[in-house]
Amino acid sequence: MSAETGLRVVVTGATGNVGTSVVRALGTDPRIASVLGLARRIPDMTAPRTTWASVDLSETSAPGALRRHFADADAVVHLAWRFQPTHDPVVTWQSNVLGSLAVFDAVVAAGVPALVHASSVGAYSPGPKTAPGVDESWPTHGWPDAAYCREKAYLERVLDTYERQHPQIRVVRMRPGFLFKETAASEQRRIFGGRRLPGPLIRPDLLPFVPDLEGLRFQVMHTDDAAEACRLALLNDVRGAFNLAADPPVDAKVLAELLDARIVRLPRRAVRAALAAAWGLHAVPASPHLFDAVLRLPLLDTTRAREELGWRPEWSATEAIEEFLRGVRKGSGEATEPLQGHKAA
Repeated sequence: MSAETGLRVVVTGATGNVGTSVVRALGTDPRIASVLGLARRIPDMTAPRTTWASVDLSETSAPGALRRHFADADAVVHLAWRFQPTHDPVVTWQSNVLGSLAVFDAVVAAGVPALVHASSVGAYSPGPKTAPGVDESWPTHGWPDAAYCREKAYLERVLDTYERQHPQIRVVRMRPGFLFKETAASEQRRIFGGRRLPGPLIRPDLLPFVPDLEGLRFQVMHTDDAAEACRLALLNDVRGAFNLAADPPVDAKVLAELLDARIVRLPRRAVRAALAAAWGLHAVPASPHLFDAVLRLPLLDTTRAREELGWRPEWSATEAIEEFLRGVRKGSGEATEPLQGHKAA
């Protein structure tokens, strides 16, 4: 990159929850010369300085296509991820893990100097639920029974070796908490609640209580704040992992206040059994294994991102959840295949 031309950035998974925020954040920065958004389907969405190309990471043609698209790039932001089908982990492994390996190899083959990889709080081993949380040195072995965590943790091991073998590549791993924004709400409702769950029914007056479960304490943030961290990582000479999360940590009390509902203490085993039964019947896509993981994930200490990136979340955790709830009720979406909305009749 020269001072005159700016950075040329390629973003995989550019039409999803995080990808749409990242291409917008990059496209409005004058230090970014161009953004190439890669996705399985080219969207109708437009963003400044952004062009689009179609690549399916689960296809055998992906490695060659990636090398062509990465040629002359200054950085790759790897966001592509498939959450479903939760009943067939071989499919998600092929797309998420083997697809990521193809991305990593193509970065080397094309001589790209920087790689920003979207890891997750889900990569962390079980840990404390108390502040200030764990830093980036906490083990990343995931919760092995959950495919999402297993895949994120596996890629952490891959990148450990990758960094040693390719020190010329500046590798950054983003480990955010759960990410929400209004225009991704319809997609997230479909991923976790299923297409049969009507968004307009998720209203405070129809949710009379919030379950209080052992271990129910986790962190969320607005997706645009995660995108800002990616932008800062591209523009600063940093390496390694960065935890990302907003305050306050979310528990039954916080949820009850947001939903104006009362708290009801429930046994974790009973709730898991009900979820397992529904998942087994294909009534809901969210697996009981991911439920187990969420109740064990540690809280994150975000000191490194604040000090080395100069990153600060603009939205609180409660504001991010409020946006999500508003988006679910309104059927909000974007002009991309993953984020298509569903407007109530």
